[in-house]
Amino acid sequence: MLTPYEFGTPLGRRVYDLRHTRLTNWLHAGVPAATVAERAGDSVPVLLTTYARCVDGQLDDLKQRIERAGELPDPAAARG
Repeated sequence: MLTPYEFGTPLGRRVYDLRHTRLTNWLHAGVPAATVAERAGDSVPVLLTTYARCVDGQLDDLKQRIERAGELPDPAAARG
């Protein structure tokens, strides 16, 4: 909650801009959309409707993460 003085400043009148910047920065930094949505008090679909451009450039990184996570150990190597 802003004090009356804070609300009367130019920055105070633009609180939504600060929120938007924070959420954009988190998404650009790779924070999962579900985490950002929870902290913002939004659902993931609502968040991604507004901020979809923030995650567009992350597809290659996400594909690599999925591939690494899907690699299973070789059972023959585990037996020695």
